[in-house]
Amino acid sequence: MAALSPAENTAATVTATTIDLATSSVRELNAELHAPSAPHYEVLNPRGAHALAAGLHHPVTVDIRGHAGYYCAGMNDGATVTVHGNASTGVAENMMSGSVRVRGDASQSAGATGHGGLLVIEGSASMRCGISMKGIDIVVGGDIGPMSAFMAQAGRLVVCGDAGDGLGDSIYEARVYVRGKVGALGADCVEKPLREEHRAELAELLTAAGLGQGGSVDLGGFRRFGSARQLYHFTAHNSASY
Repeated sequence: MAALSPAENTAATVTATTIDLATSSVRELNAELHAPSAPHYEVLNPRGAHALAAGLHHPVTVDIRGHAGYYCAGMNDGATVTVHGNASTGVAENMMSGSVRVRGDASQSAGATGHGGLLVIEGSASMRCGISMKGIDIVVGGDIGPMSAFMAQAGRLVVCGDAGDGLGDSIYEARVYVRGKVGALGADCVEKPLREEHRAELAELLTAAGLGQGGSVDLGGFRRFGSARQLYHFTAHNSASY
């Protein structure tokens, strides 16, 4: 592995340890992050490599300076990871805790099966954003593609732009908030009232994502969507159909 060198992170005013993927491998990067010798890392020249910062389980801070490939920050459990670019398929897949931020856009299946933590996508996300989410919070500054929140079981998805067709198809108990236009809703997904408790929750999520300032955040245009609760209950008089 190439020697690690200190680099000054002026934004955080702390010294970060730099790992340059032009001279180090992803395997070496992840080995260091799994048993960290420093609290803060900067990753240079990621050039779309896959599985960057995957499987982290320490409260380290990782700044990836460029675009990331598949499954960046997958299975994250406590780390703070920022992608200063775009992220490909499955960013923050199966995240347990911590936070992942994408400064650009994300490809499909962002936050898939996530159990906890916060995923922020400052740009837009492709299809199946939040598929089978199980407790993760996802905030998207732009649009999301079709079949997002498909089979979403728990957690919250906030979309500041538009949502494609099939939103919330076969959704369980996750909550979805959308500010822009919504395509055809998926099976068993319906619009629900936006009560004060939901407005407070929405303001909290937008503030945590850096997209608002407490109660003064603009909630205009947001609507709430969730399950009609018609698909996942066993009904005795329909037993012959199962």
